[in-house]
Amino acid sequence: MVAQVPDPVAGEVPPATGVWADIVGQPDAVRTLFAAAQAAHLQVRGEPAPAGAMTHAWLFTGPPGSGRSVAARAFAAALQCLEPGEAPGCGRCAACRTVVAGTHADVKVVVPEGLTISVREMRALVQAAARRPTTGQWRVVLIEDSDRLTEGAANALLKAVEEPPDRTVFLLCAPSDHPEDVPVTIRSRCRAMQLRTPLAGSIAEVLRERDDVGDEMAWWAASVCGGHIGRARRLATDPEARERRDRVLSIPVGLRRFSDVFTAASGLVKSSESEATSANEDRNEAEKDELRTAMGAGGTGKGTASATRGANAALKELEKKQKSRATRSQRDALDLALVDLAGFYRDVLVSRSGSPASLNHPDYASDVAKAASQWTSESTLRRLEAVLECRTALTQNVKPIIAVEAMVAALHHG
Repeated sequence: MVAQVPDPVAGEVPPATGVWADIVGQPDAVRTLFAAAQAAHLQVRGEPAPAGAMTHAWLFTGPPGSGRSVAARAFAAALQCLEPGEAPGCGRCAACRTVVAGTHADVKVVVPEGLTISVREMRALVQAAARRPTTGQWRVVLIEDSDRLTEGAANALLKAVEEPPDRTVFLLCAPSDHPEDVPVTIRSRCRAMQLRTPLAGSIAEVLRERDDVGDEMAWWAASVCGGHIGRARRLATDPEARERRDRVLSIPVGLRRFSDVFTAASGLVKSSESEATSANEDRNEAEKDELRTAMGAGGTGKGTASATRGANAALKELEKKQKSRATRSQRDALDLALVDLAGFYRDVLVSRSGSPASLNHPDYASDVAKAASQWTSESTLRRLEAVLECRTALTQNVKPIIAVEAMVAALHHG
């Protein structure tokens, strides 16, 4: 059975400031995490703490964009806060700032750059987690996308979660607590923290106040982002992101001839490839330069030849890692495009049914109405299923161009 989260202490109202202000539209989660952070600081000081408020392992779940990793990082900062007082997570002290920046010595953040998290990575992480904190109150291990754990990595993590070291906290983030995302054996040893999709009003407010986005653009981005805060920020601030979305949403009503199938499929795949390349290009070169310098590139004298051989081997390993990261970036970019497509066909079904439900793409209401007048509900549903099947195929390592061409052909046929 999954452990249940106790209600926070009556009367405790977490502040909407400091690290907690970064968690958008999740008041219940903030309340629980705030109470847990307070209890954790009482434990460290040896004072009585509410029973069950704090535990050694947490599982943050919720739809994409709900802020799972943001909530986990804010909680980690509150645990390390140097000025807890009555409100841990001040956001001002050195501990809070370094945790948020990802540089705190006792907070290890794992962001999988490839398609999976390997058992070797997890074993090294578990060994590091067994050490006592050096500068902070706790040793915190935060694993984003823990649904990418391989079976071996999950088993290595399970042992650490079953027998947790003193003053070590594990924070896992995953889309859901389904066995396909998180093994039951791990899930049953974590406290569940389920986040919800933030409301458009909350997202628009964040864009206005933190990103200095105008009212009209903030509301538009909030209304079309599907509740994904990061996506809303990109759409509001990046013209190229808006152009990519427009190209994707022009596909459904633009498939007039069968030849359009191959043009649209090729465009989708190339767009995801270019987005992945642009996102990683500068970082890849910086990593290569840093590695060459560390390995003594350009040096002269005794031992230069052996150092060069070592540098070449390390460079090949780095390139392998970068290739894996590029593959993941491309898959993520393509999946985002497929989510937008699925939203369009969902809007067509909503329009045909006469439901008052809000559209995922209100700015494409005219295209949705046109499609709803031309397609049957059955053919629309088949198109939606084709998009979802393409997403599944990509997770099973089907070559992107093959999966996308099959999908677009189904979209054209209906």
